[in-house]
Amino acid sequence: MRIDHVQLAMPEGQEDTARVFWIGAVGMEEMEKPEPLRARGGVWFRSGEAQLHLGVEDPFLPARKAHPCFAVDALDELADRLLAAEVEPQWDESLPHVRRFFVADPFGNRVEFLQR
Repeated sequence: MRIDHVQLAMPEGQEDTARVFWIGAVGMEEMEKPEPLRARGGVWFRSGEAQLHLGVEDPFLPARKAHPCFAVDALDELADRLLAAEVEPQWDESLPHVRRFFVADPFGNRVEFLQR
C-alpha cells in the first residue's frame, strides 16, 4: 500500500493564492484536474511522486493539527524560498536524526517538511 495523494481544504476562489504558495514558494508543479472535477474548484499539485490536492470546502476551516509531511532533499533551500515569500518556517528539533519545520499554507493549513 502507498499513499496516492493528500488532500487539504481551501476556500472557494483562492486557486491563484494556492498557486503562488505551492508553485512559487514550495516548488511544486500544477497537475491538470480531470474534466469532471474542474467545476468543483480547487487545484492539484505534484513534486516527484508526491501529490497534493486542494479541494474547496464551504464553510472552510483550516487543518491546524492534522497535516501532510513532505520529505525533501534540500530543506534549507526550501526554508530560504519560504522566507523570501514571507512564510516563516517553525523549526522543530524534537525528533533525533530528522531536521524538520512546520508552516501554515496561505489558508492556515499546517504543513510539515522534513529531511532525514
